[in-house]
Amino acid sequence: MNRLRRTGGRATLVAVPLALAVLGATTGPAGAAARPGGSLTCRGEGVDPAAAVRYRTETVIHAPLSVIWKVQTDVRNWPSWQPSVTTVERLHHGPLRPGAAFRWTTPVPVTPSTPATSLTITSTVRQIRHQACIRWTGPAFGEGLHIDGVHVWNFTKVEGGVLVRTEETHTGPQVDANVPVATRLLGEGLEGWLRNLKAAAEAPRSPATGLVRTGVAG
Repeated sequence: MNRLRRTGGRATLVAVPLALAVLGATTGPAGAAARPGGSLTCRGEGVDPAAAVRYRTETVIHAPLSVIWKVQTDVRNWPSWQPSVTTVERLHHGPLRPGAAFRWTTPVPVTPSTPATSLTITSTVRQIRHQACIRWTGPAFGEGLHIDGVHVWNFTKVEGGVLVRTEETHTGPQVDANVPVATRLLGEGLEGWLRNLKAAAEAPRSPATGLVRTGVAG
């Protein structure tokens, strides 16, 4: 889950500026298009339009799209490269697909309205297009905290790599009570996720096994 505002006046997880020339020179895969200044979508569905807490960000990852997709969608291995994910339990068999669900945990720091806690999130894939986009939704529960999140990921080939864009919205009594703090935390989380995804996908891999040689699983 994650979000904030920085692109086109829309809240986004973390907005990392990207040269307009790059955006204008690339065409996203079918099903992964985002309207200029609007929300990201996957198969026509996006984040919660009514949510006050939202964040969007993007980065270019210099790695093959197939590698980035595998790192991001192999949810069982998230803890090996994503420090903020403490546990993951798949609730389905096989690759991610519509209806597939997984349960994972992540720590949340203390805020003016909630104690430090660990969130248990159950994410369900709603839309997916192979190596193009993913949209999942799910509730998150922790001590004194309930969040309903909608998260969209887009993957677009660009010169020298892949433009990865992500947008997330949160709703719930606690986050709606302090939108600036909730947005900041969402943004920090999404920015950190992209940094770690970039590091994991760009790490050197063994030609024989495809496994990361630096201790980062991919």
